[in-house]
Amino acid sequence: MNSGNYDLILDMAFGVIGGLGIFLLGMKNMSEGMQAVAGSRLRKMIGSVTSNRVAACGVGTLVTSIIQSSSVTTVMVVGFVNGGFMTLMQAIGVILGANVGTTITGFILALKIGKYGLPILGIAAFVYLFVKNERTRFTAMAVVGLGMVFFGLETMSAGFKNEQVKEVVTAFFSVMSGVTYIGVLKCAFAGCIATMIVQSSSATLGITIALAMAGTINFDTAAGLILGLNVGTTITAFLASLGASTNAKRAAYAHIIFNIVGTVWLLPIFFGYTAIIQRMGDIMNADIEMRIAMTHSGFNIINTIVFLPLMGLLANVVTKIIPDTPHKETPHLTFLDVRMLDTPAIGIQQSQDEINRMCDHTAKMFGMLRECLSAKEIDQDIQKKLFHREEIMDVVQKEITEFLSHILSGNISHDVVDAGRKQLRVADEYESISDYMISVMKLYLKLKNSNLNMSKEGVEEILTLHDRVADYTLMISDAVKSDNAEILAKAHSEGELITRLMKDYREKHLQRVQAKQVSALKSLIFVDILQSYRKIKDHALNIAEAVVGEK
Repeated sequence: MNSGNYDLILDMAFGVIGGLGIFLLGMKNMSEGMQAVAGSRLRKMIGSVTSNRVAACGVGTLVTSIIQSSSVTTVMVVGFVNGGFMTLMQAIGVILGANVGTTITGFILALKIGKYGLPILGIAAFVYLFVKNERTRFTAMAVVGLGMVFFGLETMSAGFKNEQVKEVVTAFFSVMSGVTYIGVLKCAFAGCIATMIVQSSSATLGITIALAMAGTINFDTAAGLILGLNVGTTITAFLASLGASTNAKRAAYAHIIFNIVGTVWLLPIFFGYTAIIQRMGDIMNADIEMRIAMTHSGFNIINTIVFLPLMGLLANVVTKIIPDTPHKETPHLTFLDVRMLDTPAIGIQQSQDEINRMCDHTAKMFGMLRECLSAKEIDQDIQKKLFHREEIMDVVQKEITEFLSHILSGNISHDVVDAGRKQLRVADEYESISDYMISVMKLYLKLKNSNLNMSKEGVEEILTLHDRVADYTLMISDAVKSDNAEILAKAHSEGELITRLMKDYREKHLQRVQAKQVSALKSLIFVDILQSYRKIKDHALNIAEAVVGEK
């Protein structure tokens, strides 16, 4: 190889690699900018997912259209299923929609504004750097990403346009030309492997369009590559499901089966399908980039329409492939630390769902504690469950802290920052509430182990105070779940009544002490139990303050 050819290949490699890097970074910036602008709407969309397959599919389409990545959407779905916040049927619906939503990328790339990518990038960058308004800055960030996408696409295309390079690349693709079924299979395989390597169907689609723009590959070869990239993009969700729950694995396998089956059944009619696309392109006078986008879109829309009525069957198939485990699984948040960083606006909703679970754990702990306090003989099983719940609360609080620390370290909006800080505080307060409930239980056990019993009046007072504090905490937990900003006034008034009640009970107890109706040890334990309930009330009030944004 002479030095001229070597320099030529080096220039092409630099152009293609540099263009691909700019393209991928542009996709990331565009996604993050859109998420920051539409974060609250995205969270509402995810929260609105129901078992209605069409609605779930619509949510998947809209979310993916905004964040511009089916891989991110499917990983997110695997995460929600893993955390127990989404059912398998809901997940399958969203995944089907994600495959439609990702086709928007092809139409964006097909726009004839490639040469304007650099000025778009430059103007938007100035806006991003010098404008103070956050919404405008993140909108500019998304436009910067769009400019980088087009500039990267132009750079890749330019790398393939050199005649000598074009000759070499054309010769390479001639062995997998999409004019025969064998050639289509070779193209699909190449597209699949390329997408698995870069873990982005948008990147493979961008390379395919860049090759087509340079005239290096024809339409049939591009269509064959698209078949493969739809299979290759499933690798991201599969990797996300490793180590996750059974249902999360099932969601990932549903994505794989959907894309593989969709590719296989389309193969026998491939040339008829591409002929229809070509005919439509002729009518619209569309260029090859638009025809590639239409091919990608049509493929996914047809498959989604076919699979929508078969979602139940698909769920049954993946359930047989991944059977239930013999033991009960506990959903965790830590599996998703890294995977959710690409969707901070949605990741913050997942941690909120985990906090909602802490609310439920707290309510159950109150029920268990009351059962122990009201029984003549403490049920050992309930006691163990109570202590186990407190350990779960410790783990969940640790997971939320680690998870949010990763989320908050990214390039995120103030909306997400505020939500994350509020969640960190709320999680800490709930963990403290669980600690004080265990303190009450330990104090009561100390009383029992010393062969001492509370007076009838003392037991009634403790149970009454317990019920008031439990109802108070439940009221605030409902506000946490519904994000009710009007809870604080009611929390203050009810909290003062609980404090007054606790003081009344303490005064009555001191009177019993003066009358020598209780021993010194019983007196200390009783007062400590009262103080523990007061602390529980104080932490619940702190949660109410966090809900409304008070420090």
